[in-house]
Amino acid sequence: MSLISFNEKGIYCARADVYIDPWKPVKKALITHAHADHSRWGHQLYIAHRDSVPVMKYRLGEDIQIQGVEYGDEIREGGVNFSFHPAGHIPGSAQIRVEYKGEVWVISGDYKLEDDGLSTAFEPVQCHHFITESTFGLPVYQWKPQEIVFKEINHWWKTNQDNGKVSVLCGYSLGKAQRILKGLDTSIGNIFTHGAVENINEVMRYQGVELPDTTKVTAEHKKTDFKGAIVIAPPSALGSTWIRKFNPYVTGICSGWMALRGARRRRAADRGFVLSDHADWQGLNEAVKLTEAENIYVTHGYKEIFAQWLREQGLNAQPVDTLFEGESPDNDV
Repeated sequence: MSLISFNEKGIYCARADVYIDPWKPVKKALITHAHADHSRWGHQLYIAHRDSVPVMKYRLGEDIQIQGVEYGDEIREGGVNFSFHPAGHIPGSAQIRVEYKGEVWVISGDYKLEDDGLSTAFEPVQCHHFITESTFGLPVYQWKPQEIVFKEINHWWKTNQDNGKVSVLCGYSLGKAQRILKGLDTSIGNIFTHGAVENINEVMRYQGVELPDTTKVTAEHKKTDFKGAIVIAPPSALGSTWIRKFNPYVTGICSGWMALRGARRRRAADRGFVLSDHADWQGLNEAVKLTEAENIYVTHGYKEIFAQWLREQGLNAQPVDTLFEGESPDNDV
């Protein structure tokens, strides 16, 4: 019997009767991070890193049964040892290590290798079996250092301000929006936020995450209040009636998909910034190498292509079907 298997409910450890990031309700779920495609409603017990707990309660309900753990803490179920290790994706994100009688699996969830200054930085975990995402598993996806991207964003904001236009910048409400906020030059002007973003900001501030001052956009605000400002909003705001209150405005979106022009056109944004909370091609390959795993299981994204590439490098790699979505310009996980 394999220590880890994939079934209709998710990634399963039968020996411990525990699931990792299941997509159907189960008795006990270990959660890699709080994005909605990995942290779903309906489980009897959730176990996650302590920094994921407040957001999960906000999104899933204060009454959920949830246990928070620290990185490195061990949980023992049915003779199997489970531990959480930094994934660098968003605050509280974790890779989950599973060990039984010397056999080690690592379920990485979503991850990136660049230290963003917001999340606990990725730490490689050696194992025999590694389950990896492949959201951006093509050589075309190569990220610039975030310092360069934030210089581009701040220059864009200042230019829009000089031209008398409001800057509306879109990114996921959880993780991406806060990363954007940390990189903004607050000397340029005021920062406003969509309610969905500000709600997450409040949760993170309560647990000690330092973010710049922001103001939630309300119906009471006048158009003149936004002069020279930047507004941080989820991707769903693009094309909505909500955005009209900032006219004249210029729109931007932060996503790894902005490396492709078609993705930017599809969202009708004026400007795309290549800023992703997922590993790029080089990061995926580096992560696999650092694990020293002999067996690689490739989930959402370009899974067939990336698995084939890894096989060509001499690794035993195979794609597996999951319901994880990864980063998409058309949703807000």
